[in-house]
Amino acid sequence: MVSLIFELGIILVLATIAGLIGRTIKQPLLIAYIITGILISPLILNLNISADMLTSFAHIGVALLLFSVGISLDFRVLKSVGKASVIGGLCTMILMAALTWIITILLGFNLSSAIYMSIAFTFSSTVVVVKVLSDKREKDTLHGRIAIGILVMEAFIAAIVLIILPVISNPSMQGLFFQLGKAFLLIVSLFVVGKFGISKIVSVAARNQELLFLFSLSWALFGALLFEASGLSLEIGALIAGMVLASSKYSMEMSGKIAPVRDLFVIIFFVFFGSQIMSPISSSILLKAAAISAVVLVGKPIILMSFMRFLGYNKRTNFLAGASLAQVSELSLIVILLGFSQGLVSQEAFSVSIIVAIATIAVSSYTMYFSESVYQKLSRFLSIFDGKGTEKLKDNDKYDIILIGYDRLGYNILKAFHAAKKKYLIIDYNPSTVLKLTERKIPCIYGDVRDTEFLSNLPLDKAKLILSTAPNLEVNSHLLKFINLKKTAFIATSHDINNSIELYKKGADYVIMPHFLGGEFMANMLMRDKFSKKEIQKDGKQHIKELEDRLNEGHKHPKSFY
Repeated sequence: MVSLIFELGIILVLATIAGLIGRTIKQPLLIAYIITGILISPLILNLNISADMLTSFAHIGVALLLFSVGISLDFRVLKSVGKASVIGGLCTMILMAALTWIITILLGFNLSSAIYMSIAFTFSSTVVVVKVLSDKREKDTLHGRIAIGILVMEAFIAAIVLIILPVISNPSMQGLFFQLGKAFLLIVSLFVVGKFGISKIVSVAARNQELLFLFSLSWALFGALLFEASGLSLEIGALIAGMVLASSKYSMEMSGKIAPVRDLFVIIFFVFFGSQIMSPISSSILLKAAAISAVVLVGKPIILMSFMRFLGYNKRTNFLAGASLAQVSELSLIVILLGFSQGLVSQEAFSVSIIVAIATIAVSSYTMYFSESVYQKLSRFLSIFDGKGTEKLKDNDKYDIILIGYDRLGYNILKAFHAAKKKYLIIDYNPSTVLKLTERKIPCIYGDVRDTEFLSNLPLDKAKLILSTAPNLEVNSHLLKFINLKKTAFIATSHDINNSIELYKKGADYVIMPHFLGGEFMANMLMRDKFSKKEIQKDGKQHIKELEDRLNEGHKHPKSFY
């Protein structure tokens, strides 16, 4: 027991130190965990950490990670991720798998290793992509939603792959059909139990937070142990257990409840992965890893950009979406580990895969954080990936007001434009918003004001007022460079006091701060109504009427992506 606590303590201390260093240089924590594993391995410190402990904890980590993946795989999600995510993502995965297989065969890997590597390296990291997009507040941008949609698509494919791979590895045709039949029966049984029994248990457990946590953890481990006892992969059992609960209204809460426990064991999983580099890292291994990393970092974005170009997206959206997915995934490591544990992936392929994971995640993280700068430098070379989604303005177009970003504040502002009888133009980065406005014959175009080439074609110098609802300092600062402030008034939007002051210094005539306006409006309303319930209800009824009018006018469409 003392030895176990000591070994676990050493791992967590080293992982913490590596994590602190990683965050300082803007690297995802999972790289720090893999490096921790390399540090404790015989190659570096040789700490003689119990292999059995690492292996057992790693399996629990994988099971809980896949349970979390499964619980997020509600099949209804596929209806909302869009054509770019489904078609573009699926086609990219197929071509990426083919390209990786060719490269790995040419590099001298055996057939089974090449197959596993080509499958594994088609997946991108949900952990890395969502974290960076969240840090940059770009999850709701067009490229952010496309990237996340593709990740959802990849997760569905990964679930199918992880179910099939352990079964088809059986060399006997009779044994293969037996394993497939057994897996099918177990999956159906879990879904039947989930539909007719588990939903009622979840409803009862949800009344107590501690009980809901215990149920979530026990159900995940039950699924894992059931599959292992049947001679199948325990990780796949956990994945199916999660998928059974995916449609539950408590799914997100259950996933959140087990997150702390899951994260502890997932740390051990990545440490275990790093510790499995047994042989010295030779120049041959490094060269092979570099070649495959180049395919992931460059090949996957180019393939995705090509498909998105034919779907009509502009080059900036295509580049940013492609750059977001240029790394291998935590699911990739699970696929490789699965093949390695079955003797189908060689030690060399395993070591190369670890290095590819570290290299691609590290490089893509920086590429994502500095994507705007990288795009500006490469923009002139990306014209081949420019779709036809951007409308062109006529040379003689002249507008009194240009509104950038419609859905956040645009509805009420548009009423003011009509009342003042001003000629206006709306620019939005969401194709759905533009389509809705076009159907209502409202003058609008699709475009990204962060794109210098697009901005240069706008009649900014002819407008009397430019109003940006984008609460982004970078966007508004970029706009200010193209506006003649002597002729044109500029109103920006911000959620941050420091950013607002910065915009005023750069020349903005006024900065809207919705949060402060909301508080000021509420204070004025309460003072006006003298805190009377009757008067407040009267205002509420008027608000309901305004909201219903808005719905009736056809504004039920996705949010603007600025």
